[in-house]
Amino acid sequence: MTERRFTKSHEWIEVKGRVGTVGITHYAQKELGDIVYAQLPKVGQVLRAGQEVCVLESTKAAADIYTPVSGKVVAINEKVREEPALTNRDAEHTGWLFQIELSSAKEVDSLLTRVDYDKMIANS
Repeated sequence: MTERRFTKSHEWIEVKGRVGTVGITHYAQKELGDIVYAQLPKVGQVLRAGQEVCVLESTKAAADIYTPVSGKVVAINEKVREEPALTNRDAEHTGWLFQIELSSAKEVDSLLTRVDYDKMIANS
């Protein structure tokens, strides 16, 4: 297992083997407010790093979610589709959004570490 990595657009990924679990950060869900709808990707969908992959709608706004890495979607979190507020309660664990089989594990290396991400949000 690698350490969790982050994007500047507030997504996280945690990789085990060749599969990464992706979600939004606690900071992002707090900024969004109460999430009421989650449009998740389709299993089998092929994505490139930085591509818009899903949308979360809250009582405040809608937010595009981008994939941190390239690959194929292998699972979605059905619990979030059924109960989008799960992302508000536990964004960085049980509120994950989708899993992706990585095309290139090297892409993870270009993402932010927890320390770098925390510095970025502290300065925003």
